[in-house]
Amino acid sequence: MGKYFGTDGFRGEANVKLTSLDAFRVGKFLGWFYGQKPKQERCRIAIGKDTRRSSYMLEDALSSGLTSAGADVYLLHVTTTPSVSYVVRSEDFDCGIMISASHNPYYDNGIKLINGNGEKMEEDVIGKIEDYLDGKTPEVPLALREKIGRTTDYAAGRNRYIGHLISIATRSYKGKKVVLDCANGSASSIVKNVFDALGADTVVLNDHPDGTNINAECGSTHIGCLCEYMKRNQCDVGFAYDGDADRCLAVDENGNLVDGDRILYVCGKYLRENGELTGNRIVTTIMSNFGLYKALDREGIAYEKTQVGDKYVYENMVKNGYCLGGEQSGHIIFSKYETTGDGILTSLKIMEVLLEKKQTLGKLASEMTVYPQVLENVRVADKSAALENAAVKKTVAEAEKTLNGDGRILIRASGTEPVLRVMAEASTDRLCRECVDRILVTMKEEGLVL
Repeated sequence: MGKYFGTDGFRGEANVKLTSLDAFRVGKFLGWFYGQKPKQERCRIAIGKDTRRSSYMLEDALSSGLTSAGADVYLLHVTTTPSVSYVVRSEDFDCGIMISASHNPYYDNGIKLINGNGEKMEEDVIGKIEDYLDGKTPEVPLALREKIGRTTDYAAGRNRYIGHLISIATRSYKGKKVVLDCANGSASSIVKNVFDALGADTVVLNDHPDGTNINAECGSTHIGCLCEYMKRNQCDVGFAYDGDADRCLAVDENGNLVDGDRILYVCGKYLRENGELTGNRIVTTIMSNFGLYKALDREGIAYEKTQVGDKYVYENMVKNGYCLGGEQSGHIIFSKYETTGDGILTSLKIMEVLLEKKQTLGKLASEMTVYPQVLENVRVADKSAALENAAVKKTVAEAEKTLNGDGRILIRASGTEPVLRVMAEASTDRLCRECVDRILVTMKEEGLVL
């Protein structure tokens, strides 16, 4: 990760960590960088945004920077991150920009960069942008006269994405009552159109964004809102998205959460049954629940484990040709259709399984048992020293021996804080707690904890 750009873009509080001047300079560099390609056509860059109040400010600043350097800008307006990815790769744009802080509160915002293939921007390009922001490279020139760029309203690109989603569905949703929690975010402008077109009896929650209510006690980060609605009303299935709709969590007919791990299980098993699970393998991260691996082992489905982050999931999928991967948080990637996590696509693929198998989501998801988990964040003076400490390693080994293969211990370093995340998964909450406490005691005895 760089100084400004992490695994999911340049993110922070608007006008504190991420300012309009930062956005202008990012845009100016990108306009110049992509304008250097040996071709006659002018550089073309698409911009989408979520519903945060500051997204409009950053959109204007990015557009000014891009056009000042000679790029033409196509504004998709309020839309989802996966829609920007789709438009960029399907309509020959040089790159795309999504203004969003995803699941963060409204006062944060971010700049996500997407390359011409619809994938997350290459690290070497990110490095060049960061060097420019830090003044380590010469100032890029301004375009003059007829070379100055301009902005174009391109809501048509978002409409094409809606058509793309509708085309993926295999059956009509007529007779199915579906609840959609839009998190007062990007999904508000798209998802109802998709489900209505497919014939669902659609109920929409939290689709009235006001600039400050994105993710506020709703959506995938506050799934209780949808769970409670499903418990009080007779509906077939519910889907909750995050601010930019690249995540999806589901809720079954009884009001129970179906998280990303269970979505991977349900969809992976269905794809395998239909001979469509490439390599008979699903890509997960190290944070997926132990219960997912137990269920996949039972079904004879193999799996990969990557670092935390959908970026790493996708890289593994591309490298090995796999078609399904994702995270517990609801970032699910179906590489046959998209190059990034897509919450709305995920809900369509879940609907496909329900309709084709003629079973409820509750029944399908119940085949996977979620193991209890205890997670503690521990502040330490030196993350590397704590991870390599001999006494800690010994305690971890002893705890794993106690689990006897029916659970796991995971310790990983935070990428942004002096924190170690100590996690145990086991058959009971008591056993999880005991394992974590033993490790914490050892860390304190070794003088590692701040």
